Amino acid sequence: MDWTLEVVIVPVSDLDASIAFYRDQVGFALDHNTKNEYMHVAQLTPRGSGCSIVIGDLPSQKAMAPGSLHGIQLVVADAAAAREELVGRGVECSEIQVIDERDGGTFFGFTDPDGNSWAVQQLKVRADKPLIPHEHRGRFGEGLEP
Repeated sequence: MDWTLEVVIVPVSDLDASIAFYRDQVGFALDHNTKNEYMHVAQLTPRGSGCSIVIGDLPSQKAMAPGSLHGIQLVVADAAAAREELVGRGVECSEIQVIDERDGGTFFGFTDPDGNSWAVQQLKVRADKPLIPHEHRGRFGEGLEP
């Protein structure tokens, strides 16, 4: 039986500001932004990922204090290029640290406006062997193949 992680709830204080940060600065695709008299919830997905983040004001999303989620990990094929991309969009990032010279031992990090922290790990192998093949990327329209 497969068990897939598909959504991580990220606790934030200002939904619109967080949507702008994750979409415009970090570069996640905004899958949906649902607002009605009962709720305001948004789902965003990193390019190439099978897992999304959800931010909003439902009770389960308010169970954690804004900024209390730490160490969420993203993986990229080139840490230097990824860091440069984020810095170019105005995201404050830590310096790149090489903990181990082998593939997977290079990291940098950033935080969102609330203080939720993200680690970015370099796995060069992802350039040639992505977890999700390119022809299957984009669950909600971006880059979808019919």
